[in-house]
Amino acid sequence: MKLDPTLIVAAFPRVLDAALINIRIAVIALILALIGGTLLTVLRSLKIGAINQLIALMLSFIRGTPLLVQIFLVYYGLPAATGIKLPPEVAGIITIAINSSFFITEIMRGSLPEIDAGQIEASTALGLRPRVIWTKIVLPQLFRRITPMLINEGTVVVKGTALLSVITVVEALRVAQQIGAARFRPFEPIIAAAAVFLAANLLLTLVGWLVERRFAREQRR
Repeated sequence: MKLDPTLIVAAFPRVLDAALINIRIAVIALILALIGGTLLTVLRSLKIGAINQLIALMLSFIRGTPLLVQIFLVYYGLPAATGIKLPPEVAGIITIAINSSFFITEIMRGSLPEIDAGQIEASTALGLRPRVIWTKIVLPQLFRRITPMLINEGTVVVKGTALLSVITVVEALRVAQQIGAARFRPFEPIIAAAAVFLAANLLLTLVGWLVERRFAREQRR
């Protein structure tokens, strides 16, 4: 069976419309992940043994299991364990946000030592509260340093949204599968979906490159 480019073009509008759901899920999940990753980083900095051990255990689980398995655990396992059944999109957002939170806290922890410790010591000597030190001194510098890495994490999240097709979220990949099943031509719609994901991630990478260049110019001044 030869590739039919006209079927790719025909599938593209529907796949592109469905991709807006991927983008919405990715944006919400990234915002929640950034909040979660920041809170985890602050908690780890407190050096409370039991909390750090729990976070380390969760981190090992998140890094050691596929995102697809985690999606299944939240969507199917949570109702079985607690009786709480979440809508597919909500379950997907929560799972991706939790997954990304632990990767973001690792990114933040790796860049935290790059911040001048003298600033924190001076702020402490001036009697500033820890909350003020974090919100006014540490976090603004930390976010600036990790922006390129957050962009990379964003591309991972965007690609991860395609996995939600397995729990009936009608996003770009699922629409491509539906088109392929209806026309008995699965390959061409999948190519259309791949092109949409590629374009979204290339655009996100370009934004990251522009932000990184801007920061570099500001540092040279």
